[in-house]
Amino acid sequence: MQEGGKGMPITDKIKAAMAVSGKENKDLAQYLNITKQALSNKFNRGSYSVEDLIKIADFTGAMLNLEFEDRTKITFSLDDIRQQ
Repeated sequence: MQEGGKGMPITDKIKAAMAVSGKENKDLAQYLNITKQALSNKFNRGSYSVEDLIKIADFTGAMLNLEFEDRTKITFSLDDIRQQ
């Protein structure tokens, strides 16, 4: 994988995170409270909400960040979803 997965489709990045963390699609679907078919549809469309990405990061034990050129990071977490 290229550093940071540049040029890699988002679904492939999610699948890579799943592989690294040893998680399975059926478990992710359950965690997101959607059917396996709905997850498959998301994978096929490559369409995810920010909330989806935050939850997927949490599920895989990863962090979802915006990182700026000066290395400043803004991290998104489940707390951001709960505060809405």
